[in-house]
Amino acid sequence: MALQRQSDREESSAKPAPPAPGDLLVERITHRDVPEVAALLKRVWDAQRPELPPELVKEWEPTPLEFTSRMEGVTFYAARRDGRLIGLIGCELDGRSAHFHTLVVDPTARRQGVGSALTRAGIEWARRNGCASIWFDHLTLFTALPPLLKRLGFTEAGVLHRHLYNEDVRYFEQIL
Repeated sequence: MALQRQSDREESSAKPAPPAPGDLLVERITHRDVPEVAALLKRVWDAQRPELPPELVKEWEPTPLEFTSRMEGVTFYAARRDGRLIGLIGCELDGRSAHFHTLVVDPTARRQGVGSALTRAGIEWARRNGCASIWFDHLTLFTALPPLLKRLGFTEAGVLHRHLYNEDVRYFEQIL
């Protein structure tokens, strides 16, 4: 599987070569992508709905307008295969650290390297922005994320018990 990326610093007029069928393309999202992002978030969280508190699902399934308001100060990368948006990660500066959030992968595209490719794009973004570290928080009920983060060089930094909607939150960090 080939991976292509569009750099933050490339000119907007520069067009990358179109990916070959089946290749994974990771690039920054634009406002034009918002409806597709909202649809992805709905697919992801609808699949998890029975296990999650309803308030959390409501917060994590924003409308396109709600998602647009969340884009302020956040760089989002999307993963596409054959033109279909299948993954997303949000990267936000927090002093000299980067906070990664909203790592989601379409249920039909899991365990195919999408989460790894998105996280690597975020790591590159953090380095280009002069970050000294990266931190990631997630609910402990999402068990697939810790092994992925550990493979990519993150270490577990702590747990906040009953922190978000009465759920435990685990923190991971990577020193750059």
